[in-house]
Amino acid sequence: DALKDALRDIGKKYNMQYVSIPHLAKIELYETSGHAAKFGDELFEVASHHHQAFVLKPVNCPHHTQIYASRARSYRDLPVRLAEITMQYRDEKPGEIGGLTRTRGFTVDDGHVFCRVDQIQEEAQLLVRIIREFYEGLGLWGKHWVSLSLRNPSDPEAYIGDPAEWDVAEKMLADLALAEGLEAKPMPGEAAIYGPKLDFMFVDALGRERQLATIQLDFAMPKRFDLTYTDSEGQDKTPVMIHRAILGSFERFLAILIEHFAGHFPLWLAPEQVRVVPVSEKASEYAGSVYDELRQSGVRVELDDSNESLGKRIRSAEMFKVPYILVVGEKEAESHEVAIRQAKLGDQGTMKLEAFIEKITRQIAARSQD
Repeated sequence: DALKDALRDIGKKYNMQYVSIPHLAKIELYETSGHAAKFGDELFEVASHHHQAFVLKPVNCPHHTQIYASRARSYRDLPVRLAEITMQYRDEKPGEIGGLTRTRGFTVDDGHVFCRVDQIQEEAQLLVRIIREFYEGLGLWGKHWVSLSLRNPSDPEAYIGDPAEWDVAEKMLADLALAEGLEAKPMPGEAAIYGPKLDFMFVDALGRERQLATIQLDFAMPKRFDLTYTDSEGQDKTPVMIHRAILGSFERFLAILIEHFAGHFPLWLAPEQVRVVPVSEKASEYAGSVYDELRQSGVRVELDDSNESLGKRIRSAEMFKVPYILVVGEKEAESHEVAIRQAKLGDQGTMKLEAFIEKITRQIAARSQD
């Protein structure tokens, strides 16, 4: 949820419209887009008593084309930026399933920009800026390389669209990568079926490369769905579609983060941000009030008033890598303070409870790396 909130906040900042699409669709939708041929053996088919063949959606982009097509568009309406956090489903083979990193149903951060050709560079630069901002907030920017994913020249039948438009799209992404200093490496054969990509490749804790963020330029799919807009001279033109993902699959992303941080999550991402530990039973009532105030302030907090020794309860919180441990006794109850232990830094002295709540909520809102 913290990751979803971060993405939505960034999206709203850059005027992205969050939408919601159905999880079932007629197979014809994916036949038009070209995905039925690509994912034919991975589609989940859904039986119906009314004899209508449906499938669980393997991708979202065909659905977003239908939102774009729901009304007439003018050149003044563009760009249209649609974003969504939703599930996708693919019938992976049993031997290919692997924990959180490869699942049959997965949650994706997905978005599509519909724009004019003269808007492509500005929109793609905006997406690079969004990706950089998100990964800088996790301390991961710079621990990556960028793939300029191109067609396989020896297998032209694997792609849809006009070869001349592919040439234009590939050059545009190459120019963008150069302008943004991405040092992209050309990777023939790694393109999507509908267009070239900039794939942001991150190395996980075990040295494995994972493609997370992506920017994909697509001239083909808008034509297949007859998408149009009216230009300044009243003529119908076809928009360009930019596919983008910032973190990709949430399940895989979380698996990578767990390994990368070895459980020491940044405060804003930590499943448990604070643990309150009373020194003795005499401080239990005050510890409960500290817990309540933190919880009401939106902090993810737990209270450990078990019968274990104080030292054991503190060690337990440290083993769970809780960013802040608040130790409270009768002295702290009288002064309305908390004794603070911070992960990796140890004892940080005492602080008024109100001041600590103000400090931690500010840190969480800033989504800093600490």
